[in-house]
Amino acid sequence: MKAKLLIVDDDLGLLKQLKWALESDYEVVTSDNYDEALRLLREFKPELVFLDINLNGLVNSGKDGIELLDRIKSFSPFTKIIMVTGNNSKDLALESISKGAFDYYLKPVNIEELKIVLRRAFYIQGLEVENHRLTEEIEKKFKFEEMVGTSPQMEDIFRLIRKVATTDATVLVTGESGTGKELVAKAIHYLSLRKGNPFIVINCGAIPENLLESELFGHEKGAFTDAYARKIGKLEVANRGTVFLDEIGEMSLNLQVKILRFLQERIIERVGGNTPIELDVRVIAATNSDLKKKIEENKFREDLYYRLSVINIDLPPLRERGDDIMLLANYFLNKYKTEVPNKDIKGFTKEARESMVSFSWPGNVRELENRVRRALILADGPFISPLELGLVKENGENDYLGKFSLKDARQYIESKFIKKAIGESKGNLSLAAKMLGISRPTLYDLMKKYKISPE
Repeated sequence: MKAKLLIVDDDLGLLKQLKWALESDYEVVTSDNYDEALRLLREFKPELVFLDINLNGLVNSGKDGIELLDRIKSFSPFTKIIMVTGNNSKDLALESISKGAFDYYLKPVNIEELKIVLRRAFYIQGLEVENHRLTEEIEKKFKFEEMVGTSPQMEDIFRLIRKVATTDATVLVTGESGTGKELVAKAIHYLSLRKGNPFIVINCGAIPENLLESELFGHEKGAFTDAYARKIGKLEVANRGTVFLDEIGEMSLNLQVKILRFLQERIIERVGGNTPIELDVRVIAATNSDLKKKIEENKFREDLYYRLSVINIDLPPLRERGDDIMLLANYFLNKYKTEVPNKDIKGFTKEARESMVSFSWPGNVRELENRVRRALILADGPFISPLELGLVKENGENDYLGKFSLKDARQYIESKFIKKAIGESKGNLSLAAKMLGISRPTLYDLMKKYKISPE
């Protein structure tokens, strides 16, 4: 389908000329006045608007191009508006950019240049609409208790979580680091009848062995040096709720015996105490270790393994989740872009999307989240690149300096500066040319020379 283009100008001759020149590429409607333009905007719903900044005869009424721009942005935020103006209205053109216009164009109109500007505007408009659609789909359909995914593996896991949550069965969650094991534990807890009670997380690999026992079971006053008061352990705090034992594979054999006893009897004794305390606690454990191998090496108790893995949920690595990679990338983009309010980040470049899909993601979802968050801070333009994601070397792009001739180096630097200017100007080629100290036609020639897409 052709993109819809509305041209608003009080020069009837120009309207006729532009419609004739552009109707092979666009579905074009024209208007020479403010009120008709508003009607067409609501009925025709164009993706693109080419708008004269000075609508003669209407300026005195306040209904000029700037006001029409404001009205368009208020009820059609994804419509891309190119303001057309003469040399005597450059200040108004810059004001229109600050109010949300996509670009401005100086008369007289060069059809070939205008086609490039319109193609770029339509491309950006499509990316923004698709990004908005993905965000809405994620929220409505693909988000499950803070987990995002549509791959068959994740759909199976979501179904298993729903079934397990209604029981009190002990669950062992396995998978590589960064795959979302704690999110699985939270989902099970908050979908269960225990959701109104505590959810307590204990990282067994981050706490020294001599402290972990006290952290889990608590201690009585005087139980050991520095035990100046009674301490309630995390298992006791989690009574009638859920405790999540993360990195259970790092727990010492001595503590494994005590956890096994608790799972069998649901009774604990504080360190230094001899009073049995009955608890109603659901246990969910997780590990990125191969517990069966640890059992063979006598580093993990086999009886504890079978006690923990009444239900086993094995999370797939991100590299095996297909389309989930971009779904998650867009989710994190929208989650964290409020942290950079001075930037208008709209999405990822084509190269960035290809980089993310082909990357191996050794750190899985956590790594993707961190890379997207960092890229939002580093991004120079409206679209995040592989360089800003830190994926350049993974995809074969290296610094060419020192490998080729001086001419090659100069061309490489020129192309980089042009891309940077387009990014920093948020796609405004007029402003990018000004930043580079060249004319707009020269910029077009260089973009063509270096095969730099306007997008």
